[in-house]
Order: sequence, then C-alpha cells, then structure tokens
Amino acid sequence: MHILVLSDSDSPHTIRWVNSLLEAGFSITLFTIHTPDKLLYKILNLDIHSLNVPRTNQNRSETDLYKLTYLRSLFLIKKIIKGVKPDILHAHFASSYGILGALTGFHPYIISVWGSDIYNFPEHSMIHRAIIKFNLLRADKILSTSNTMKKRIKQFTSKEIEVTPFGIDTKKFIPEKIEKKVFSSGDLVIGTIKTLEEKYGIEYLIRAFYHVKKRFPNLPLKLLIVGKGSLENKLKYLVSDLKLDNDTYFTGYINPDEISEYHKSIDIFVSVSVEDSESFGVAVLESSSCGKPVIVSNVGGLKEVVENGKTGLIVEKRNPEALAEAMEKIIMNPALGLKLGKNGRKKVEIEYEWSNSVDNMIRIYKSLISN
Repeated sequence: MHILVLSDSDSPHTIRWVNSLLEAGFSITLFTIHTPDKLLYKILNLDIHSLNVPRTNQNRSETDLYKLTYLRSLFLIKKIIKGVKPDILHAHFASSYGILGALTGFHPYIISVWGSDIYNFPEHSMIHRAIIKFNLLRADKILSTSNTMKKRIKQFTSKEIEVTPFGIDTKKFIPEKIEKKVFSSGDLVIGTIKTLEEKYGIEYLIRAFYHVKKRFPNLPLKLLIVGKGSLENKLKYLVSDLKLDNDTYFTGYINPDEISEYHKSIDIFVSVSVEDSESFGVAVLESSSCGKPVIVSNVGGLKEVVENGKTGLIVEKRNPEALAEAMEKIIMNPALGLKLGKNGRKKVEIEYEWSNSVDNMIRIYKSLISN
C-alpha cells in the first residue's frame, strides 16, 4: 500500500509515523512545506518532496498572508499524485496541509487534527472557520489525537471522528536509573521537555521552582529545561533575575533519539501549558512511561492523559503558587512520587502503547481501501 503523507517532515510525530509505517512494509511518499532534514528518517532514500520554504518562516502566525505561499504546493502535489499513484492521501494538520489535501480532490483522503489547527486557526476569522469546515468536509476520515479534541472538532463537522493517540514506545521509555545527563546523581531534578514558546507556560514553571527553592534552600533542587524556541533568551533572563542560574540548565535543541535519556534524568516532570490546543501530551506520557511522577495544567488533552492523584497531579494553569505546592507535595512525600510514577507506567502500557497506535492506523488505512 502506498501512502502520500502531507506533513511537516521535521516534526517528531511525522518522523515516528513515517518510520513506523515504513517498518510495517508500507511505501511512503512525504510532502513537506519546509526544507526537510532527510537524516531524521531510518530509510535515507525515502521519497521526500518539498516546497523548500525556509524554516525561519515556520513560526509566523497562521493569519500571515505568507501562508498563501502554501498554495504554490498544489501543482507539485498533483504532479506527485499523478506520478506515484498513491492508495491514500493523508494530511497531518487540518489547516495548512489540510487545505492542500482538500484542494487536490484526491480520495480516499484522511485528515489528522493535531491541536492549534482546530483550536486557534478557526478563531482568527469567519474565513478561517470556513476553511476548516471545507477541509473536513472533503475528508473521508477525520482523526483526533484525543477525546478532548474530538469534542472541539465536532463544532466544525458532523462527520464521524476517530481517536488515534500518538502512543509511546514502552520498550524505549522505561523506568530505569541512569547517570543524570546534566546534574549530579544526588540532585533532585524538576524538568520539562517542550518547545520554548508562550503556549507551554515555561515561565510559570520557572517561577514555581523559585518558590520551592526559597522554601527548601538546603535541598539539592535543580531545574532542567529541554528544548529550543523563540522564548529561550527571555526565559534565561527570567532565570537570571530570580538568581537561579546555578540551579537551572537549558539544553537547547536535542536529537529526538536522546529524549528518553532526558526523561530518565528528571525526577519530577512538569508540563503546564496555558492553551487547550495542547491536545494530547506526548511528553507527559513519555515521562509516565519512564515511571516518573508528572504535574500538568488543567488544559486540553493533558487532563485526559493524567489521572489526578493517581498518575500525576493537575494544577490550575498560569498559577505558579499552585504548581509550587504540587511540587512540594511530591518532594516531601517520596512514596507519593513512586506511586504516581508506577501507576503512570501502567496507564501507558494499557492505553498508549505505540505498537497499538500503529496497528490502529494500519486498520484505518485498510478499511478505507476495502470500501
């Protein structure tokens, strides 16, 4: 079976889906707007086509007229379809790649909705809402990463929506004691692994860590911030202002293959996004799979992947005091942290095993071909 995938080639989620489908014996052609890094894929001769838009433009707003340049891709995609004759066209992201897929007129056509494409994009104007409705109307199958986001999608379509979680590789993300990547073995590391953007609320994590350090000055508490983004300098200035320089480490960009090692280095994982477009929480489940206690904010799909008091703690968004209190609860009660981590691991094994996610996607593909 040959799948033509429209998606950001450098997204970790795209990489995982494409690599797994290749391993399952599928033929894949990948189209991406931005200049791709082909070294991210296990099969180096993977058929990748691109408009080669510089990645310096990637963080521009969806409302920017520059997005109209995406339409230049349409001719190329139609040419690809004519050449490779795919069995299925699958667009990941309901706005940009979704409109490209919809305009090709190809069927069967799948749209996977990711988050900001359905939460933020339609709110810009009536035209944006109409675009999303049109894209979903043209799809033969609509997929959502969470039940929470499924409810949001239903505001724009009456079609059936199937939940297809990203899933976690529980053979890679395992409870395992390792030498810490950055700090000393005796340090208690509070950390996050997110893009350094406003949406992910990392400012509130830093402020909460400051409160905890003030209350427990003699404990070897450290803060690990893994990832890159446009707010990196601003967040570093905040750390400096709060005099946390000696206890905080920013890794910058890390290779996706190293992510599991950083999760294992963290003792308490925190993800306190401030927008409901945080539709799933892959990093949270990766940390749970490593047996770590997690703390999340009460937004989007984070409330779905964490059971408050059982697999982690849920706090109010934009509330560093509440977050600090949750951190303290785990710091002062190690048995609680162990319980949350153990239960979190079980939840991932039962509900979010990656191989099951791949099998589910393959089932969807086969059902569309057989119809």
